[in-house]
Amino acid sequence: QVQLVESGGGLVQAGGSLRLSCAVSGSIFRGATMGWYRQAPGKQRELVATVSFTGTTIYADSVKGRFTIARDNAKSTVNLQMNNLKPEDTAVYYCNEQVGSINYWGQGTQVTVSS
Repeated sequence: QVQLVESGGGLVQAGGSLRLSCAVSGSIFRGATMGWYRQAPGKQRELVATVSFTGTTIYADSVKGRFTIARDNAKSTVNLQMNNLKPEDTAVYYCNEQVGSINYWGQGTQVTVSS
């Protein structure tokens, strides 16, 4: 059974930083793409960043230059370093593992950025 558990969310002032972490267990495929998505109140869930097992990354334009995604395959974790946070970054952040056409999701962690 694949399980993803997020941590590291919280309340921070604009311009501050947070580091989110996702611990993955039970995945049978080492070649999975990992990612972070977020959903703000009244909005659709959107892609924040993804990283393939080889290290190829994709970032939403809104977070380029501020967020960094990284994975540690030995530790089975994926992190999202978020710098220069803005109020519009406020959302529930979800960890994602994509194996072929199948997506697994964590329960989410709240990030709130005050102005």
